Amino acid sequence: MDLIAPLLTGYGIWAPVTWLVAFVAAVIVVYLLWKTGESSYKKGTELERPYLSGNVEPEKGAVHIRASNLYWGFLQALKGYYDVLVPVHTGILTDYMIWFVAVTALVLVIVGMLS
Repeated sequence: MDLIAPLLTGYGIWAPVTWLVAFVAAVIVVYLLWKTGESSYKKGTELERPYLSGNVEPEKGAVHIRASNLYWGFLQALKGYYDVLVPVHTGILTDYMIWFVAVTALVLVIVGMLS
């Protein structure tokens, strides 16, 4: 029996030995890249600091950006969606399960009608 001979299926070729060799080769390449990159990294350089568009980094704890301010543009763009969604959001798990079952049933009905 030839170990490298692929198993021909209706959807393609499955050659486990070939995939194993490819996986091992990928792991070796990733390891070598990781090992060489580790030695070139210098701790305490400018690369560790966050990029603040050229601004001086403030003291630790001096600035706190609220999520509502950080995502303001995103929330404004989707305001119509959130105005409908927020009142429906109760935080109760059983409500979410009812929605999940209802939507799944609706999808199954639609798929059943189409087939």
